[in-house]
Amino acid sequence: MGTLYLVRHGQASFGAADYDQLSDLGQRQSERLGRYWAERGLHFDAVITGTLRRHAQTWAGIARGAGLELPPTEWPGLNEYDSGAVIRAILPRGQDQALGDPHSPEGYKAHFRLLRDGLRQWMTGTISPEGMPAYTDFVHGVTSALEHVRAHHAGQNVLLVSSGGPIATAVGHVLGLSPDATIDLNMRIRNSAVTEFQFNPKRHHLLTYNTLPHLDSLAYKDWISYA
Repeated sequence: MGTLYLVRHGQASFGAADYDQLSDLGQRQSERLGRYWAERGLHFDAVITGTLRRHAQTWAGIARGAGLELPPTEWPGLNEYDSGAVIRAILPRGQDQALGDPHSPEGYKAHFRLLRDGLRQWMTGTISPEGMPAYTDFVHGVTSALEHVRAHHAGQNVLLVSSGGPIATAVGHVLGLSPDATIDLNMRIRNSAVTEFQFNPKRHHLLTYNTLPHLDSLAYKDWISYA
């Protein structure tokens, strides 16, 4: 059996003009994860990442922390959905201001309430957010990466760096979950969290989900984040 480690990127810049950029905390989370693995002698035979900046920055932080120089394979199918496009697709035209300040408790809650509703409608084919693929194509982008791992990395340790949506989709696919259950997973995944699959050439099996072993001490209790 091989082991696939799926890592959500470190904290990005929620509420900023450019979300696709790790915060200082996100950089520290990533490097800490790399150091944690290095301390335990874990090595990787291959690395696969999405093509977003926060994916590349997270892998760079892990590599620095672990002292790794493995070149990653970029996989566009592991890129996150556009949450802004999902929300705009269900809001009346010109009603973006209904979201309020994303840094306020009310604005934060409004964002994720609308996102949950929009994701449900996208997954069932009710809406087609601008600039986004159909949900079936999004799923294929994720499952094609899983198929690649099974076909080319039997018995190996593989690291996959992506976002909450693709990782929740991968888990939902492996477990045969409903859209609502997959959304629930997506809404709860933490920054730099590790999910583990064991795999053979035929299938993947879920081993762990959304764990933070590298932050499991009082010294890092303030490093845990979600957005």
